[in-house]
Amino acid sequence: MIDERPDLSGLPAEVVAYIEALEIAVQNARATSSSDRPTPLPDEAPTTKVILTVSRLGMIKRTPRHFYGRQRRGGMGVFDIDTQGDDAPCVLAQADESDVVLLLTGDGRAFRLPVAALPESPVRARGQELRDLLPLRPNERVIGLLPDGGGQYVVLLSQRGWVRRVLGSYLGKNLIPGTSFHDLKEGGPLVAACWSAGDGDLFLATRDGKAIRFMERQVPARGCLGIRVDPVDEAVAVASVRADDGVLLVGEDGQGTIRLMSGFAANKVPAAGGKVAMKTECLVGAARVSEQDDVFVISRLGKLIRFAAGEIPAKEGVVQGVAGMSLRADEVVALAVAVGAAQP
Repeated sequence: MIDERPDLSGLPAEVVAYIEALEIAVQNARATSSSDRPTPLPDEAPTTKVILTVSRLGMIKRTPRHFYGRQRRGGMGVFDIDTQGDDAPCVLAQADESDVVLLLTGDGRAFRLPVAALPESPVRARGQELRDLLPLRPNERVIGLLPDGGGQYVVLLSQRGWVRRVLGSYLGKNLIPGTSFHDLKEGGPLVAACWSAGDGDLFLATRDGKAIRFMERQVPARGCLGIRVDPVDEAVAVASVRADDGVLLVGEDGQGTIRLMSGFAANKVPAAGGKVAMKTECLVGAARVSEQDDVFVISRLGKLIRFAAGEIPAKEGVVQGVAGMSLRADEVVALAVAVGAAQP
């Protein structure tokens, strides 16, 4: 049984890689014989959509989306970005090869980066240094990649729950590279960002699995406290939602759920303490999702899995979730949603 394998730390790296490849094959064979999960969709035709992966120390790569085969949820995934040492992945995003993406950092600075400026890479590749393309500061960390033109506002969330909306026009072609849109004194560094239409709700989530939902229009121009965060907790994700939407929540342990907003009542005002959205010891991220979408999840060791969002049951109440990714001595660090990718 592969779950009872001995310690492989003393073996050469190529031997370990071969064993892990065999494990993935066995895992997929077992999933194929399972009757309690939907049949996976066939791999998609070549597309101009790409998956962007960024590491904590600033490596970035782009790979065509169709290079990643769909698995069933609970699979082991494939190795993606090939980083050195403890340089784990930290951001995962989808874009089109013709897009310009807005790159946002924890310092609150914004840059515009043409996707075409990044060389196309295979699934397992190292990528290139972001600092060769952009004037990032030492230790400045990327927290978000947003394709240009995704909404009216970009919503920014800080570590201690401060939220602010920035008009998309301020981040357009005339953006001065490195312009700051956040004061670190207001809630610490940025941790997440998303596009919004401006007339819906915001869903803010913390590492402990707590969340709050409130009307976006209640956020003033200079920003405000969006969620009151316990001293031992921190905010990790923000999503723009409507009353009939579902939000994908994924924990560090690979468990995930889709929390329906129909079962998560909105607060009258921001700045309240959150209520439990998912039972988890460490929430990694949250994103609006539908059954027609595909989910991409990546781990600290650089393994990435792709599966149909419809494989995760949608729930109105609080649950622990189901296995989205099988992990061993590893943990999930980021997720992305490919809108409409699961449509035939």
